[in-house]
Amino acid sequence: MKTGSARGLGAVALTALMLAQPAMAEDAKPAAPSAGAGWSAEIAPSANRGITLDESQVTVVKAVSDYFNALNTLKGSFVQTTSDQKRMKGKFSLMRPGKFRFDYARPSRQIIISDGEYLAIQDLDLNNEDRIALDQTPFRLLLRKNVDLLKDAQIMEVQQAEDLMVVALQDKSPDTPGRIKVYLSTKPELELKEWVTTDAQGLDTRVEIANVVKGEKLDAALFKIQGVSNNPLARP
Repeated sequence: MKTGSARGLGAVALTALMLAQPAMAEDAKPAAPSAGAGWSAEIAPSANRGITLDESQVTVVKAVSDYFNALNTLKGSFVQTTSDQKRMKGKFSLMRPGKFRFDYARPSRQIIISDGEYLAIQDLDLNNEDRIALDQTPFRLLLRKNVDLLKDAQIMEVQQAEDLMVVALQDKSPDTPGRIKVYLSTKPELELKEWVTTDAQGLDTRVEIANVVKGEKLDAALFKIQGVSNNPLARP
């Protein structure tokens, strides 16, 4: 699959791998998003530098920062929905700071894995891997050792309802493309429910999580990035 960048898996999957990616021609048709869609998406240049927060919005953003700072491990199931409404399911594990793994259910045979330094998108059927520094993705803000969204993020949107908090943000660093919106339920306690990433073409990728278990000890080996050819899961 090819777009304006020869290095991506698809129109959405890895646009951040080429920050100087040229605009797609008007008559060009984007490739269908892969399982890796949205995990390292570049955002379109924008003059929007974030909103001015009132006191209640500051409280919400601080609560979201505190939630991620207190998070040690998390695991469960997920459903990913791409911009063309393609749905993929799987299991995930997360260990802060910086480590996570998403194993997609068949027939996708794809893995998204971060070892805390790099994020790899692996396609076991195609024997293909794309890798990018975790610091060049929007997940850096939420999974770093010390999360301070008021200091490090441009806050684009804050919403609060009786049982939901929503915060949309992007990194203040020009070297870290990507925009992400996180949704946290507030009852019975504050809990991450889903997130949406938006790429340079304005396409959204949504990941919803369920059956969540917090604080369970996880094997650090889960987050070791193996070469695709050495991954036992790659064998038929």
